[in-house]
Amino acid sequence: MNTKDIVYIALFAALIAVLGVFPPITVPVIGVPITAQSMGVMLAGALAGAKRGGLAVVLFLLLVAVGLPLLSGGRGGVGVFFGASAGFLFAYPLAAVIIGSLFERNATLPTWPVAFAYVTLGGILFLYAIGIPWIAVVANIPLSKAAIGSIAYIPGDLIKAGLTVAITLGVRRAYPAH
Repeated sequence: MNTKDIVYIALFAALIAVLGVFPPITVPVIGVPITAQSMGVMLAGALAGAKRGGLAVVLFLLLVAVGLPLLSGGRGGVGVFFGASAGFLFAYPLAAVIIGSLFERNATLPTWPVAFAYVTLGGILFLYAIGIPWIAVVANIPLSKAAIGSIAYIPGDLIKAGLTVAITLGVRRAYPAH
């Protein structure tokens, strides 16, 4: 690991933390709060790559575990890793790795639809595949009920994926050898 790797890891851990500072946006019709933090995970994978992006998320989660209030709503400490949303937290590093790996496999700049598929696969589908069953187990509810309850978050996650792709493709065009 070199200095550039360490800077990327620290930068993206900080970005994820900063995105947690923004107050959640509540979707008016359904009343569901949407946070920006998972977009930081998507950006870490897409821009920092699989290894650095995954390590940035691990660093962020370690800071949360030691008690820093970096999660949306000012939450932090070991207790958050036992709550209903902990499955998503545990999946965050692998989501960044998946997104980063998909971008790294494409030697050229991917098209918008391909990049959107990468971010959606790792940053939404994978996270839901881990997070929803965790909710069901911790909340002691049927998996179907946990899945139905999560549907309200999909529009916000799709917007975050779209913003991630727009930012990623813009940065990769401007700095192709980052």
